Amino acid sequence: MAQVKVYSLFTDFDINLFKAGKHYRLFEKFGSHIVTVDGIEGTYFAVWAPSAKQVSVIGDFNFWAEGEHQLNVRWDSSGIWEGFIPLIGKGNLYKYKIESHNNGIKTEKADPYARRSEHPPKTASVVWEDSYKWKDSDWMKKRKKHNALDAPYSVYEVHLGSWKRHVEEDRFLSYFELADDLVTYVKDMNFTHVELMPIMEFPYDPSWGYQLTGYFAPSSRFGYPEEFKYLVDKLHQNDIGIILDWVPSHFPEDAHGLGFFDGSCLYEHPDKRKGYHQDWKSLIFNYGRNEVKSFLISNAVFWLEQYHTDALRVDAVASMLFLDYSREEGEWEPNIYGGRENLDAIAFLKELNEEVYKSFPDVQTIAEESTAFTGVSKPVFLGGLGFGMKWMMGWMHDTLDYFSKDPIYRQYHQNDITFSLAYAFTENFMLPLSHDEVVYGKNSILGRMPGDEWQRFANLRLLYGYMFTHPGTKLLFMGSEFGQYNEWDFQGSLDWNLLDFKPHKDLKNYFKALNTFYKSQSGLFEKQFSHDGFEWISYDDHQNCVISYIRKGNNPENDVVVLCNLTPTVYKKYKIGVPVTGKLVEIFNSDAVEFGGSGVSNKRAVTIKNDSWNGKKNSAQITLPPLSMVAFSIKS
Repeated sequence: MAQVKVYSLFTDFDINLFKAGKHYRLFEKFGSHIVTVDGIEGTYFAVWAPSAKQVSVIGDFNFWAEGEHQLNVRWDSSGIWEGFIPLIGKGNLYKYKIESHNNGIKTEKADPYARRSEHPPKTASVVWEDSYKWKDSDWMKKRKKHNALDAPYSVYEVHLGSWKRHVEEDRFLSYFELADDLVTYVKDMNFTHVELMPIMEFPYDPSWGYQLTGYFAPSSRFGYPEEFKYLVDKLHQNDIGIILDWVPSHFPEDAHGLGFFDGSCLYEHPDKRKGYHQDWKSLIFNYGRNEVKSFLISNAVFWLEQYHTDALRVDAVASMLFLDYSREEGEWEPNIYGGRENLDAIAFLKELNEEVYKSFPDVQTIAEESTAFTGVSKPVFLGGLGFGMKWMMGWMHDTLDYFSKDPIYRQYHQNDITFSLAYAFTENFMLPLSHDEVVYGKNSILGRMPGDEWQRFANLRLLYGYMFTHPGTKLLFMGSEFGQYNEWDFQGSLDWNLLDFKPHKDLKNYFKALNTFYKSQSGLFEKQFSHDGFEWISYDDHQNCVISYIRKGNNPENDVVVLCNLTPTVYKKYKIGVPVTGKLVEIFNSDAVEFGGSGVSNKRAVTIKNDSWNGKKNSAQITLPPLSMVAFSIKS
């Protein structure tokens, strides 16, 4: 049997960068790489295991026998084991058998840098490479415009395993099938981006992908790595951006994963107060260890570079920022300044964002961060964490709480629907109605709406209308766009049969029209993160439960006047203040008949009169439909 030959892809410069935590393309060196040495094709293997006494590559080529193919440890104290094994190539299965200096502990690990993994519940890594030819050059040239902070950003959040299933064969759709069905649907619905819940390989379906073991491998549940590239390519060819959920906050303890990798706490922090998540029963990365930092940043770069990803949504940032996250007194240790901030994690996030925006200036990083930590979306050079956007969790909770109330009680909770504007411009906020809001007994979004069937759908149209005219980018979880009745079930499919019923079909058409309206009105996105892009008309009409405001872009001619009637009452001759003269022309109405509404509207342009109101020099009297969002343009 062919033996391991001495061979390396690492230069001295690589090693120095790795030790310093500054090597951001480790995937080019670590893992398995098909190469030719002395005229013989085979595979080079490299793994980091500094506490190992011996590392063997075991696989289907040596009957999984330990010791047959022992890697060589480098002489430079890097802890890297490497070597070339002839005649091993694409498709071969393998793992690393590691004997530790720590009491002779033996572990059997999947390759942290593997490009492909076996289909769960199998756990081996697969030697893999592909020569996929990208066809998305047009998108890549113009994505800076589509991804900009002053561009429309309407995101469809998708769990690939349950968006739609192959009914006859009772299985997941493949990446190829999704490249037809999902892409066609998202394009038809006029979303600008798709966000995929984690597609990196994971062992346990009920984790929804948030417990990763294969950080560099798209899940084999749906096909090969090049097939996932094909899906991304198809999205781009249809002018749809792709956002990947990325999880640097924790990882599972599965035997083949990163935990206790070489018989020591290699990737996880050795202090359980910093290295173990009690909520998720998972391990926390040691952000202060240079090699771990390089691993994580290299992983982010990998998905942006190798898979043409347009943005990364970074999961559970709050749990990374605070040492006392979900811990009682005595269960955490303050930092060197006596505070609760995790200084190593903060430094890591800053370095991550600096590298991402330096290498990929036309992408975005988006933080799922639920606290009042300041500067999440401010540049690092201004003292921030450097993210492009942050989820606006406060808006989400306040808004859903408000809309769940019967309209008769809403007059007592006006502050819940207006409070978000008190802090809307402290960060670059994305407004999410995500998967977390439709599970664990919270009910579906439609299921939270009060009233009879007509009122529930009207409330939902109003909620979405308010969402899309509120400052910030938008994210909606799959199924909510057509009024999924049931909570999300990760094991099933969305209830597409609901579209046979008129209220659901009308709601789907409404959301399609709302996306089109949002993308066509520059006043709704050009200054979406600036005070200059928003002006209240009235936020204190709690007796009528009406709020009104103006959304502004770069050109005043494109300003949009918005009114939300949060009750089932029709208001005729409702008076609002307007800062300019001219006429108000209705350009969108959530109560339109084609959306399932009652059809109350302002059919004619409304003249603005020289009569001060709401602190404005002029005013107009309009008709407000029940449970509606109505938008107007101002014409001279």
